[in-house]
Amino acid sequence: MKTKVTNIVIAGLGGEGVLKASDIVAEVAFRAGLDVKKSEVHGMSQRGGSVTSDVRFGERVYSPMAPAGEADYLLVLSPDQVELNRWRLREGGTLITPGAIPAGALHDKRSLNVALLGCLSVYLPFPEAAWQEAIRRNLAEKLRATNFHAFATGRAAEKDQNHRCHSERSEESRSVQGGPELDQD
Repeated sequence: MKTKVTNIVIAGLGGEGVLKASDIVAEVAFRAGLDVKKSEVHGMSQRGGSVTSDVRFGERVYSPMAPAGEADYLLVLSPDQVELNRWRLREGGTLITPGAIPAGALHDKRSLNVALLGCLSVYLPFPEAAWQEAIRRNLAEKLRATNFHAFATGRAAEKDQNHRCHSERSEESRSVQGGPELDQD
């Protein structure tokens, strides 16, 4: 499998599940046999401050941090973090925000991070079962049912929106087909 490096930035506030979401993405890519690098910035996260995590995967990845303006996907868990992190998104990249999930669709609002991973999963070349396994491996048993539902809600919301998994796109965005693709030989 030949790949370009895919850059994902997940941003939000402390306690929203940014780091757990990045752990799940990294595990899915790693179990698919890709080289994966992950970095985190979580200064004042315990006090509700900004948190970001970069996940990069491909055939060979040399740095854990996505270069400025090179994120293929920017997944933002808190609406007030969109503008603070928009500079990380490449031209034509995909912005995924809480607006992608219909109001009242989640059993527990704390599962928003996993719901947005459901949206993201539609764009990536990994089977749904791989995502479910990573969720199972990363969450306590008592949290799994709620988060499996959240993930399915995110996937369904994305599919219902004709492959537009966010309430807004970066002004420079092109269609998702212009994004990174994995070449399979």
